[in-house]
Amino acid sequence: MENTEKTVEVLNDLIEINNDRADGFDKAAKDIKEENIDLKAIFEKLSSDSRTNVTELAGLVGRNGENPDTGNTILGSLHRAWIDIKASFGGDDRHSILAECERGEDAIKKAYREALQENELGENIRQVLLEQQKGINASHDAIKALRDAHAAI
Repeated sequence: MENTEKTVEVLNDLIEINNDRADGFDKAAKDIKEENIDLKAIFEKLSSDSRTNVTELAGLVGRNGENPDTGNTILGSLHRAWIDIKASFGGDDRHSILAECERGEDAIKKAYREALQENELGENIRQVLLEQQKGINASHDAIKALRDAHAAI
């Protein structure tokens, strides 16, 4: 029972942070200015990737006999509010947008790293998380490369 509770807790935490990530990228795509329109498709894809992760994680929670969380984290909501405030004061240039996105990607990378340190996870769940982590790491690296490329201009 304790293993199941811990597993469900870990999965629900990942659901929440993936929801944060999807909402953050949706917001970034919606608020993007014309000069950065090339980022819109990237942000929409990353949002979609997180929603796919959520669906997969929710299925794992259900297989453990529990109902998945459907919300967001408080920190994720605060991060989006901070982005709104920053944008209202002129922090909506390409570098700022990408730096904030990278910061969000750092948070989800950390969440997966911590989740995978849990010993109670079954091997099938661990494999799903490792696969999702690969995608998140690749996305982080792509966002970072875009940010770095812009900084070099």
